[in-house]
Amino acid sequence: MKSFHDMPERPVPARASLDGLFELAEVLGAMRQRGMAEKGLTTARAGVLWALFHDGPMTQRALATQLGVTPRNVTGLLDALQEDGMVVREAHPTDRRAMLVSLTKEGRSVTSALRGGRDELAAMLFADVPADRLDAFTVTLTQVTERLRAVGTDGPE
Repeated sequence: MKSFHDMPERPVPARASLDGLFELAEVLGAMRQRGMAEKGLTTARAGVLWALFHDGPMTQRALATQLGVTPRNVTGLLDALQEDGMVVREAHPTDRRAMLVSLTKEGRSVTSALRGGRDELAAMLFADVPADRLDAFTVTLTQVTERLRAVGTDGPE
């Protein structure tokens, strides 16, 4: 990956863009935290609900793998979510050693409300942005996100 020193023609706009991304991440992160807190959720618990909302019922092991956490960590999250009435664990229909985790009606309701809030925010933020500019923004955002994932935790080269 090139450093700013290797790109003399664009360091100031690139730096300003990165500053804007940091500010955006802060603002969106704070909004996300408030939205989850209003529903009584932590980031980790919301991650479990989102996974089940998007991918449907799954085993605890599959959930742990998808979230990138240990099975023990998932057990703790599921204990809390089950106590709050958001998920249910039932015997797997074909594997007697596994438990199948599903959203309850309350879990679907909370997750749908979070999704609705996100959709409303998207509509408000991008309502007057022309389609071609929004498409270009989305392409650029995807490219930047992929580059950040490629860099990982090592930082820029």
